Amino acid sequence: MATLQGSESPFTGAKRRRCQGNIVTKFTISKVSGRGFSRGTQLPGGLLQERDKRAKWHGIPTLLQKLYESSHPNSDFSQAHSLLKVLSSQLSMEAMSFVTEDRKTAQESTFPNTYTFDLFGGVDLLVEILMRPTLTMQKKKPKMNDDLVKDCLSVLYNCCICTEGVTRSLAARDDFVLFLFTLMTNKKTFLQTATLIEDILGVKKEMIQLEGIPNLSGLVQSFDQQQLANFCRILSVTISEPDVGNDDKHTLLAKNAQQKRNASPSRAEVNQVTLLNIPGFIERLCKLATRKVSEATGANFLQELEDWYTWLDNALVLDALMQMATEEAEQSSTESSDESSLATSPLRHRLPQSMKIVHEIMYKVEVLYVLCVLLMGRQRNQVHKMLAEFRLIPGLNNLFDKLIWRKYTSSNHVVHGQNENCDCSPEISFKIQFLRLLQSFSDHHENKYLLLNSQELNELSAISMKANIPEVEALVNTDRSLVCDGKKGLLTRLLTVMKREPPDSSFRFWQARAVESFLRGATSYADQMFLLKRGLLEHILYCIIDSGCTSRDVLQSYFDLLGELMKFNIDAFKRFNKYVNTPEKFQTFLTQINSSLVDSNMLVRCIVLSLDRFESQTEDVKVVEVLSECCLLSYMARVENRLSFLFRLVNIINVQTLTQENVSCLNTSLVILMLARRKAKLPFYLNALREKEYAEKYPGCLLNNFHNLLRFWQRHYLNKDKDSTCLENSSCIPFSYWKETVSVLLGSDRTSLCAITSYIDEPFVDLDKDLLED
Repeated sequence: MATLQGSESPFTGAKRRRCQGNIVTKFTISKVSGRGFSRGTQLPGGLLQERDKRAKWHGIPTLLQKLYESSHPNSDFSQAHSLLKVLSSQLSMEAMSFVTEDRKTAQESTFPNTYTFDLFGGVDLLVEILMRPTLTMQKKKPKMNDDLVKDCLSVLYNCCICTEGVTRSLAARDDFVLFLFTLMTNKKTFLQTATLIEDILGVKKEMIQLEGIPNLSGLVQSFDQQQLANFCRILSVTISEPDVGNDDKHTLLAKNAQQKRNASPSRAEVNQVTLLNIPGFIERLCKLATRKVSEATGANFLQELEDWYTWLDNALVLDALMQMATEEAEQSSTESSDESSLATSPLRHRLPQSMKIVHEIMYKVEVLYVLCVLLMGRQRNQVHKMLAEFRLIPGLNNLFDKLIWRKYTSSNHVVHGQNENCDCSPEISFKIQFLRLLQSFSDHHENKYLLLNSQELNELSAISMKANIPEVEALVNTDRSLVCDGKKGLLTRLLTVMKREPPDSSFRFWQARAVESFLRGATSYADQMFLLKRGLLEHILYCIIDSGCTSRDVLQSYFDLLGELMKFNIDAFKRFNKYVNTPEKFQTFLTQINSSLVDSNMLVRCIVLSLDRFESQTEDVKVVEVLSECCLLSYMARVENRLSFLFRLVNIINVQTLTQENVSCLNTSLVILMLARRKAKLPFYLNALREKEYAEKYPGCLLNNFHNLLRFWQRHYLNKDKDSTCLENSSCIPFSYWKETVSVLLGSDRTSLCAITSYIDEPFVDLDKDLLED
């Protein structure tokens, strides 16, 4: 205490600064060590007042001391609430400055009042006040004033956004986090509670377990639709795997090792199951996602959206404003029956008429995100069944023109890339989440036909009948009472807007992914023809060849879509040749393919597989005609071109760099070799790889690398948890033949003409035996 006592004596300015520093230092150290001073109440009041002006504490330590003294368990909290309001007014100005600043630099700003409040124990004191009712031994728990709870929560949130470390310290207190959920039962404190929880869960090191929330099912069932939509913002943090970057960029080697270490379901997966077990939860989300809103009119609608989204960054803020506007309206109506007084009120003047639509769009973004995550989880089939039953797809189809993709929506801008968490407008976020949902819904699932209407389903049946091929079983089994209504189904509407997008708009990426997912799985001729008749192939080729599109993401999505659209379809190759009708166009197309094989290799695989099938159908006159005329098939028929693709596919990847994005290059190279093996030409291809190595003066380089890649392939795809049906369905090659070919290539007999080791001279054998060891 020597320092504190000495501080009451006159000192020089330098000495004063050192003393002030000593007080601050002691508090800072005590926060870390848990020893010494913990809050301003432990310091003499005279000392705080004497130091206050010079330290520019603005009376905050003294106010905290009074707040502590007036908030004892037996007090009525009236004086405490008055003191908190004074503190809140000082801190709210700093929080407002944070909101209006550029978010990227806000943490670098200085917020002295909030910092002082936290330094002198204000955050801990408010947590203590909020949780005090839970600590009493009395059977009847004391009830705190709602306004006091709201103010406590608001001050805590202000501290979280203005002072670094406060959010993490609150997140570390599991008891407080779970307690916050109990406050959500009160509608008057819901918004403040939800805002604070969202902020805390965003930095919490360990994901919260939803089953640990007291009476979660009752809590969710008590929410009205508005509260449930906002609750989805919180849920999104609890059901998504921790974001450690772009999933595609993580090496499969690392991901496989992590899966081996964490064999049990993750917390996110457990939380998904917990939500699905809440009665009526999915049904209410479907109603939220598909409910209609009043349409705003006027040419200035989009501009209003753009003006407002710059600072209304979530539905919670909008809720607060809407609530304030409603309260003001109620107050005005009691004071005066003159509607003009309400129309000219300051808040109403600042809230444009289109706010309700922005509000609804933001709700739907959160709801669609939760549904999308659940669709991609382990309970996918259960979720699919419920989404179909509650008519999610027909509901979204009815909203498509009026809300999701309004005719007067501007699309002449290049939006953010494929990061669904990008900081973009509600309008853009809504469209991206909608497209991601369609992609997840259609991908390898028989419910994809719900995206069509009855007339379009009949069209698919007619295509199959005309081609004299059986209808796809999933189409036959589709419940027609659950499909889309109206003149167009959702897939057809999507194709229409897809053609209107600017060349580099990243909506194109998501649109192409959504349409591609409809085609993925076992190839369906009828599905392909349905899309070909609507001009999809010509649109894709225009985008790749003629539009000047330079976005790699968009081009990759179009290559993948083109591959699914053309695979094994002779009519598609005929249409391709009709569009690519000059050597210049074909060269442009090849240049785009060769510019990035990681992006285009799925299309290369499609061409190789299709060529192989067509060469076995030479009794068909149309096939023979297209084989002889199609520039693309003729190009791939030349063995030197297939070998060129094989060289590069093997050369651009290795085990250490394999990701979910580029592992397709390995599988495409395997397809080329499997087809060669079928024709007894595997030795020719392996010898060509060896000659390429020597020509490049790197003997053993390609073949050693390929050998290691195939060893990884065995470990990766032969895992009992790995679904190999995708490889089989996409290639129409039995998975047993995939496994057999890999085993032959990895054979250890150096006399075998089909074993890779036979083509590596002894001095250059460099097989990395430790690469795949545990």
